[in-house]
Amino acid sequence: MPTPEEDHQITQAAFNDPDALPLTDKQMNRMVPLKTIRGRPRLANKKQLVSIRYSPEVLEYFRASGAGWQSRMDEVLKKYVESRSSFDSGGV
Repeated sequence: MPTPEEDHQITQAAFNDPDALPLTDKQMNRMVPLKTIRGRPRLANKKQLVSIRYSPEVLEYFRASGAGWQSRMDEVLKKYVESRSSFDSGGV
């Protein structure tokens, strides 16, 4: 860390360099940590990480469909749940 005197000299040099002006208080207050604006947006229904076993045939089928096979598997399972929910709520 620079000493107070060195810090003063660095700041003065920055003030004299139009390409390296220090940030104003207003600019500093508007700054946010990079991790808060990076990455994917947060999902409303966050998925959960689980460990599950599937038969080799099921995995082979979905993996053969290429990239995104896990999302497609999730969609198939969600459709099944939705179809069962509407079936079960019908009193059958």
